[in-house]
Amino acid sequence: MNNSRNIIIGIAVLIILFTYPFWGSFGKSAAAPEVSLDTPAIQALADKNCIEDVEFMRANHMQLLSDWKVSVVREGNRVYVSESGREYAMSLQNTCLECHSNKEQFCDACHTFVDVIPNCWTCHVE
Repeated sequence: MNNSRNIIIGIAVLIILFTYPFWGSFGKSAAAPEVSLDTPAIQALADKNCIEDVEFMRANHMQLLSDWKVSVVREGNRVYVSESGREYAMSLQNTCLECHSNKEQFCDACHTFVDVIPNCWTCHVE
C-alpha cells in the first residue's frame, strides 16, 4: 500500500529523461567554422578590406543587407557609402559575392553552423 517510494522514483526518472536534452550537452560547444577567404578576387585585392571592418560585418551583415534591400527596392538608392567614405554598389551578387565567390565555404559555413536559412538566396544566386 505504500507506493510513495515507487512514485518518487518514477517522477525522478521522468524528470531526468525529459531534461536530458538540456543538461546532456551542458558545457559542450562546437567550434565555430573556419571561413575561407581564399578566392581569386580577394587574393587580387591590394587592400584586403571588406566594405566595413570585420567585426562590424560579422555582427551586422544581415542588417546591412536588409537595409540595402529596402534602400534599393523602395528608395532607388543603389550606392552605399562606407565608414571609410568609399562608395560601393548595394548589390549582394555584384559587391559581396564578387569577393566572396565561394558561397559554400564562406556564407553557408556559418549559416549551417547557426542553423539559419537566409532568404537572400531565393532571389540571388539560386
